[in-house]
Amino acid sequence: MQTGQSISGVIERITFVNNENGYTVAKMKSRGYYDLVTIVGNMPSVNVGAVVSLKGEWKVDSKYGKQFAVSSFEEKLPATAAGIEKYLGSGLIKGIGPVNAKRIVRTFQADTLRIIEEETDRLLQVEGIGPKRVEMIKKAWEEQKEVKNIMIFLQSHGVSTAYGVKIYKEYGNESIRVVRENPFRLADDIWGIGFKTADHIAQNLGFDFQSYERVRSGILYVLGQLSNEGHCFAYRDQLIDEANKLLEVETERIRSALDRMLKEGSLIPDEEDALFLPVFYHSEVGVARRLKKIMETDTAILHSHVDSLIESIERKNQVRYDEMQREAIRKAGSNKLMVLTGGPGTGKTFTTLGILSYYRTLGARILLAAPTGRAAKRMSEVTGMEAKTIHRLLEFKPAKGYTKNEDNPLKCDVLILDEVSMVDLILMYNLLKAVPDEAVVILVGDVDQLPSVGPGNVLRDIIDSGKAEVVRLTNIFRQARGSMIITNAHRVNQGKPLQYKGPRDRDFFFIEEEDPDQAAQTIVSLVTERMPNYYKVDPVRDIQVLCPMLRGSTGAHQINQLLQEKLTAKGGGGTSVKYGGTVFYIGDKVMQIRNNYDKNVFNGDIGFIEEIDPEDRIIRISFDDKPVEYDYTELDEIILAYASTVHKSQGSEYPIVIAPLTTQHYVMLQRNLLYTCITRARKVFTLIGTRRAAAMAIQNNKIAKRNTMLAKRIGASDRL
Repeated sequence: MQTGQSISGVIERITFVNNENGYTVAKMKSRGYYDLVTIVGNMPSVNVGAVVSLKGEWKVDSKYGKQFAVSSFEEKLPATAAGIEKYLGSGLIKGIGPVNAKRIVRTFQADTLRIIEEETDRLLQVEGIGPKRVEMIKKAWEEQKEVKNIMIFLQSHGVSTAYGVKIYKEYGNESIRVVRENPFRLADDIWGIGFKTADHIAQNLGFDFQSYERVRSGILYVLGQLSNEGHCFAYRDQLIDEANKLLEVETERIRSALDRMLKEGSLIPDEEDALFLPVFYHSEVGVARRLKKIMETDTAILHSHVDSLIESIERKNQVRYDEMQREAIRKAGSNKLMVLTGGPGTGKTFTTLGILSYYRTLGARILLAAPTGRAAKRMSEVTGMEAKTIHRLLEFKPAKGYTKNEDNPLKCDVLILDEVSMVDLILMYNLLKAVPDEAVVILVGDVDQLPSVGPGNVLRDIIDSGKAEVVRLTNIFRQARGSMIITNAHRVNQGKPLQYKGPRDRDFFFIEEEDPDQAAQTIVSLVTERMPNYYKVDPVRDIQVLCPMLRGSTGAHQINQLLQEKLTAKGGGGTSVKYGGTVFYIGDKVMQIRNNYDKNVFNGDIGFIEEIDPEDRIIRISFDDKPVEYDYTELDEIILAYASTVHKSQGSEYPIVIAPLTTQHYVMLQRNLLYTCITRARKVFTLIGTRRAAAMAIQNNKIAKRNTMLAKRIGASDRL
């Protein structure tokens, strides 16, 4: 192997890029070499058409042959018209793709890059380029120069370059100064950059390992991780232990930082040595305060002759309520706060319609809401009334936040909120702030489902407080008893074994498969061929795979890749974009994984890629027929969604659900997870795995306790 070599040339093709660390595999045309040279190494943001000078060494890879391993590189702008066209056509500049690159270079030849740099307005001379695109190109050209500087700076300190664009968008030309002065700001300010990345940068910059900034950032990281698990606070000792493991500094340093954070107000203490982030403390106190205020405030809408009204509704609508349903309507008609809960087939929807009829008879102003678009749509279809998502109900605007609030409340006498188990603490607080004190609040949901993805356990806490009137429906309707989906959901909830055999036209199927790899192949066959052919359904829109975990042979990641290859990649017309380790195609089913208030798209929303525009470097995704644009740099907000985790499926229903359940998933085998999974299916549910895994899940009724004080706050007469 020769060492200390230098070669130069033009990048002809980029074969692979790891956005996390800048590792690149490319083909380069170099003088003195007949064939294209394979080059490998960390070369952040290098583009096709770029002229590069490389230092490194030759090596022979057993699989890929002779390669030049790059230790350092220097990039120069191409000088020839052909080189410039290739360079610009690579997607480097937003607004210039292959078509516009050809037109621009045809007009300005070798002078093209100088024109873009110094006389950008002259691009108006080019066919198809108007003022709007010129401004886009001007902005993108400046941005890419600065981003490249940031990437080279990060790379020089052994840090991932994937976040270069995001850092620039947050701090602009101040980016490098901010990172040098306090890299831990990145963890606070930029989504996707956590403490560990910021700490890596800090260490490479020689930042003080024991500094307050580092310890503070580590403490906030621990609290953030706990909130991702649903917790609203951490106990002091718990926080110190976890921070110790992460930071590897003296305990006294952590105690000192905690005291300083408490003085600064970035942490709020409560009883039992509980430490809250301010947003969770104020939300928890706020939910308790608002519920108490609503319950204490009289309203003219409550009626004393509830039973006679119920009888009148039964006669008018030609329906008959059983005793529990009647009790639910009675309590809904005579209390300011009421909770209706129950499993599938117990008549929650029928009872809700009865409550609606009751208040309609009284001429009440009624609002219907649900946490997701799908749940709101289903509520509208069932009731014949408009139901809105909570965000739409509160008239959320990205720049201003929630338009409806305590100063501009909702106009209603009754609010009925469905799928409350999905609603996290912060969203519930924002909703209750906008509910008039006089309004009746009716909460509907299945408390036995998995709790919300976000922090808190709101529905269970309201029930456990003992202050709300609660009706739990348990009687399974005759028409529901024939469904094995409903039968098995209740059996799981009761801790009983699954019923595997049923009527001939059954809706619940079990496929025994011990081997996880074989189970994965069976899932692919079911989704792509067997079920679409038998049930005449769309494999992408009508079938959902729900996995207990992300990782493993039957985890959501692997199943997504297998299904994409079969369903979309081959028929995607070749139009695609790669981000990180994922290639996205037109037609792909995707899921949003964070709340993006600017786009009005939220964690768990499912959409379909309708267009990929390499010229403008954007993807258009349709969410419930609403088109949303994503810049290529924002693609870390979406993931493939042919398969998703059970947790991410809350509040959604699908015609057909397929679920792998093997002992490979043992850490996630819980009763409420299997229960939630089964209840997501409307028509057909298929379980693939082992009876042993199902039995393990059913026997494990340990519900992970979330750190929350909401039940106590609501229950205590004077405690907020």
